[in-house]
Amino acid sequence: MPGPGAGLIACVSIPGLELKAALRRSPSLALRPSALAPETGAEPLLGPVTAAAEAAGVRPGMRLGEALATCPGLVLIEPDPAAAELAWEEIVRSLEDAGFAIEPAAPGVAYFETRGVERLYGGLEPALRRALAAVGPAWDARIGAAGRRFAALAAASVAKPGQVLVVRDGELSRFLSPLPLTLLPLERQRYEELEALGVRRLGQLAALPGDAVAERLGPDGRRAWGLARGGAAARVRGRRPPAEVAESLEFTEAVGNELTLRRALGALVETVLARLARRDRFVRKVALAARLAWTGSVASEADDARPGGRASATPRGGGSWRRTLTLREPTADAGRIRVALGPKLAELPAPVVELRVELVELTEPSGQQLELVAAGAEDRIRLREGLRQVRASTGSGSVCTVVEVAPWSRIPEARALLVPRDD
Repeated sequence: MPGPGAGLIACVSIPGLELKAALRRSPSLALRPSALAPETGAEPLLGPVTAAAEAAGVRPGMRLGEALATCPGLVLIEPDPAAAELAWEEIVRSLEDAGFAIEPAAPGVAYFETRGVERLYGGLEPALRRALAAVGPAWDARIGAAGRRFAALAAASVAKPGQVLVVRDGELSRFLSPLPLTLLPLERQRYEELEALGVRRLGQLAALPGDAVAERLGPDGRRAWGLARGGAAARVRGRRPPAEVAESLEFTEAVGNELTLRRALGALVETVLARLARRDRFVRKVALAARLAWTGSVASEADDARPGGRASATPRGGGSWRRTLTLREPTADAGRIRVALGPKLAELPAPVVELRVELVELTEPSGQQLELVAAGAEDRIRLREGLRQVRASTGSGSVCTVVEVAPWSRIPEARALLVPRDD
């Protein structure tokens, strides 16, 4: 068990953040059977659902036709990814303002270490309560804390809204054992394969020999087996403050013509790069966002599932759209950024009433004179810059190093594990 000053890893979890953010436009729908509608062109599977919808038998991930047959009065909420990202950024900044060094993992999931804030707030429990207060009661957040990152996520997943759940190292195995396999990052096929073998709980998976799991399920199964046993110890790295450089253009009427949108995109890129806030920094990550026009009603495969065969009259449109892009090399060239973002316009699902370009991540303001032959410290500087570029593109934990755990094993996948790098 960690000592009094060792600290734990805490996980802040807000299930259904995308639905909660979209419902801010229509708060009354939060009390009705509602669900986040599938994105245009995607598989017709529901997103998060409200408590009323869950009570009516509707579950997240359910096919649209089945959901409407189960609950004919189900209201489909248009996804609003831009609003969800903005809301998540507000939550993270509120936590940072309260003194927590936050590492966002995904919208609605973030980690921080408690060691530095326990002393600030007079203990572990008061610190975690202060984090909940920083998030605010409207989001139904919950916090789990443990010595390992996955264990903290598992604790947050089973905690109730507004609850703080702390799992000490001595209680880790007993806590994880009865939890379902769905907490693990596995493909549906792997879940079905494990269930066919009678393995439905984390404890059952953890009790299996690691070599046998790796041989049957490969590297993903081996990693899941390690997580079921608590996961590897890993540091939490607080994020760098994001850049706040953006420009938007609002149209007098909805625009669906790609040529017009490309011209607007070019103008926005030129304008945002000229902002003083950018100074002499280069752009590493950029986002293109749009506010969509109202486009009518949902046309779903489930129209015939409603009583009388009538089609759904649930409104469709008026939401938002957003795509982020990590540039291959940081640049301040407007042409390169325009060319990189241009193909994203073809993905717009509806006419646009507002277009927005955001410089999400910028490099340091100081430039570097590269040597003809890089060596020593220059190599390390370039390597660190490359690692930051990869993390910006794929998220934290994507850069790993190989650690030998069983070099004597005859199974190649069992000889070593990929562990996220801290540097």
